[in-house]
Amino acid sequence: MKTFFFLLCVITSNAIAHDFSGRYECDGKDGSEGAYKGEVIMNLKKQFTQKDYASYDFVLKVPGFGEYNGFAAANNLDVAIYFGLDDKQNEDYGVGIAKFSKTKNNLWQFHKFYFEPGYKGGNTGFEDCIQVK
Repeated sequence: MKTFFFLLCVITSNAIAHDFSGRYECDGKDGSEGAYKGEVIMNLKKQFTQKDYASYDFVLKVPGFGEYNGFAAANNLDVAIYFGLDDKQNEDYGVGIAKFSKTKNNLWQFHKFYFEPGYKGGNTGFEDCIQVK
């Protein structure tokens, strides 16, 4: 039993971060704007990744609204995301929290809740995204 516990500790202490890099197709529901479709691109920043913590460049492209550039920090399957339009005039930027999982086809997918404190007096929304190979 002691050997099993020791091996379990070694395996879990050497956990390696998941790589969520890739392109995702998304369906969103914004509290102010309604339903939308978008595309997310995530790229792992290996130099800022260690054990089960990972860092990413993050881009969300939404037709009719623009390109939201940002970054993400992951711990296992939980990912915190900052995103924002480069033009901050209408305060269309915010933070989100996403939970990643695998589809039955072994692709990554995530469900994200986001908060935009300044957009139209405050705004929230959800996105469901599936990786495209």
